Amino acid sequence: MQRDPRIGHDEGDLTLTALRTEVAHTHPSRLPIRAFPTRGVHSVIAGIGTYAPERVLTNADLEKIVDTSDGWITERTGMKERHIAQAGTASWELGVHAGERALADAGVAPEEVDLVMVASSAPDAPFPSMACRVQEQLGLTNAWAFDLLAACTGLLYELQIADVMIAAGRARTVLVIGAEVLSRLLDWTDRSTCVLLGDAAGALVVRAAEHGGGFRSWSLGADGREWDLLRFGERAQTGAYAAGDPNPHFIMRGPETFKFAVECFTRSGQAALDAAGVTVDQLDLFVPHQANRRIIEAAARRAGIPEQKVFINIERYGNTSTATVPLALYDAREQGRLKPGMKVLMSTFASGLTWASTVMEWE
Repeated sequence: MQRDPRIGHDEGDLTLTALRTEVAHTHPSRLPIRAFPTRGVHSVIAGIGTYAPERVLTNADLEKIVDTSDGWITERTGMKERHIAQAGTASWELGVHAGERALADAGVAPEEVDLVMVASSAPDAPFPSMACRVQEQLGLTNAWAFDLLAACTGLLYELQIADVMIAAGRARTVLVIGAEVLSRLLDWTDRSTCVLLGDAAGALVVRAAEHGGGFRSWSLGADGREWDLLRFGERAQTGAYAAGDPNPHFIMRGPETFKFAVECFTRSGQAALDAAGVTVDQLDLFVPHQANRRIIEAAARRAGIPEQKVFINIERYGNTSTATVPLALYDAREQGRLKPGMKVLMSTFASGLTWASTVMEWE
């Protein structure tokens, strides 16, 4: 029997002891980026709901926990504070609060929802799905439900599914949720990562457009060859749970991630704009995933998007993964920066690696 060089046992041995741990990284500019204009019935975001736990952890608080400073965190990330859930809080619980507010904002009754999806980088369990818990708690009696796992990109992936379902006539009203208790993934002794993440949830109600607005294009992609840039656990090559990882915490290769993020924001965002037939000059607002202020500003400069058209609220929440875009949309609307008729670009990138961008006209 021949020995498979990729594993530590003969081909007939089903016990996998090792996979490759070194990855030959692909330069971001060589990644294929595709985009498509929308077809059929256009859908819009009809309601927004957000929720953040009451406890706020400031940079000054972190100075007491690890060797860091407010100046160091602010300069490198743009973050000032983040919300932290009480121990034992489930991600779906935050999603329920945000979903309830989104339904109220849209004026939608629970029985009108045809589909509910929950995306999370911190799912509570393999099963039951968080979406089923949300369905039960909110009384979404006519909705089918499932979770989606694509790290921070999960929210836009969900929005794309909602858009397609409505365009195909398979749903009239969809509730899209990003819910995160990321604090439980952190190593609070690692100053390079424990300052980055916060807990929150955001929800969006998606319905058919009534006044000519809606999504105009989508750019979606993934590159699994880059799986080790953003990962959970030291033994991520087989999976932290499968490998019984002794250090199950968020790990990031910062410089490589920064480079990928800037390139991804720029290229996927431009592809979505091109597919929608919208120029940068015609764009009214850029709402990116709130991972790092320096990443956002570098990407905007490279794309030629003026600072006044970029929305950033990372100083209030930190990186809340799938919840960042709804939180940003809500704050932009509250500040009068998001109005009907505006052309909006939303972009995300995430572990996987995954990315997504969409252009929409706000209704």
